[in-house]
Order: sequence, then C-alpha cells, then structure tokens
Amino acid sequence: MKKIIFYLFLFSIAGISGCIKNDLVTWQGSQVEFDAATWNANSAGVTYPIVTRVPVYGGAISTSNSPVLLTRTTGSFQLRVNLVGAQRSSDATFTYHVVTGESTAVQGTHYATFSGTGTIPANTSFGYITINILDPGATSGSKILVLGLTDNENFKANTNYAKIGLSIAQN
Repeated sequence: MKKIIFYLFLFSIAGISGCIKNDLVTWQGSQVEFDAATWNANSAGVTYPIVTRVPVYGGAISTSNSPVLLTRTTGSFQLRVNLVGAQRSSDATFTYHVVTGESTAVQGTHYATFSGTGTIPANTSFGYITINILDPGATSGSKILVLGLTDNENFKANTNYAKIGLSIAQN
C-alpha cells in the first residue's frame, strides 16, 4: 500500500510539473544608441551622461582608459553609434541632431557643422559620427554639446541611450 501511495505521489508531481509550452519570443526591430551612453551613468539633473574625455569603445570612460580630455584643442574624434538588432546586408543611415535647448556650445565657434546623418555599413553593428572641435581661444569653464539620435525610416532611436553630452573644456 505504501508503494502505491508513493508511486501515486510521484506521478502526481510529474503531472503537475510536466511540460509547459513556452513560446519563444524574439525581438525583430532595429534601434540605434550612443555607445558611450550605454557604459556611463547619467549626469545629475539630466537623462543622459555628460562625458569629459574622448569616448572609448566598449567601456566606461575613466582616467585609466581614456586619458585624453575633451578640450578646445582636441580636434577631431569619433563617437560610436551601436546597432541594436540584426545586422543589415546593405548600408543603412541613421540620423542625429544637436539638442540646441540643452547645449551651451555654439556651432561654428566650439564645434563644426554636423551632417545630421551617419552610416552603419553592411554586415556591421557600428557606425561613427565624426566630431570636429574648434578652438575659439582660451576662456574659462566648459561648453556642453548635446547630441541626440532621431527616428528615421531605417532605425528607431533607443529611448534610454539616444542622447549624450560632451563637456568641452575651454581653458
């Protein structure tokens, strides 16, 4: 009798915890995001990070891995944009803009004009924006350049990582 109760108990446990059909859900969309924004914490009072050093790829920006400060004499550097989603078989463009209401840097004085579009080459997950810092001469303080990714026909901008601030020291 004990064996029967034991086997009934085992079969009831097996029946209760048997196979459950799990539907595999995969995301089919494509988004773009700033690489430096995904690795660095948001700055106080804003919803995006403000970086003070030339961004490195695939890691947080610190004095140990990016000794180059963003200053008026930095010149040109590249900011990486990540593709979140499947790679494309052909080149695809993303769009970006300067967030004028939050930027204190002035176009033509602190930075050169942007094209507003970038390209993620075929079969890759990264695109780049070239930023040309201009040298207006030494002044005090810093100027903030805020860039934002925008939705277009190819990509949506990842809401959490669509903006990044660049603090350009002027001394």
